[in-house]
Amino acid sequence: MSDAYELRVQGHLDDRWSDWLGGLAVRRQADGTTVLAGSIVDQAALHGVINRIRDLGLPLLSVKRVGPCSEQK
Repeated sequence: MSDAYELRVQGHLDDRWSDWLGGLAVRRQADGTTVLAGSIVDQAALHGVINRIRDLGLPLLSVKRVGPCSEQK
């Protein structure tokens, strides 16, 4: 079972980055940050997303596990 996560980064990302970031939803915030939200299957996949954020040169502000994800794949 996967878990739902929210990762907050500094700056605004365009929606086109969603696929490259594992299909996470891209939600731009009024404070100049972006929240990436969605299902991540395991810790290895989470670290993969974090590495991609690093590769973009975006400061990672927070990582929050929201809870178990109920969607079936």
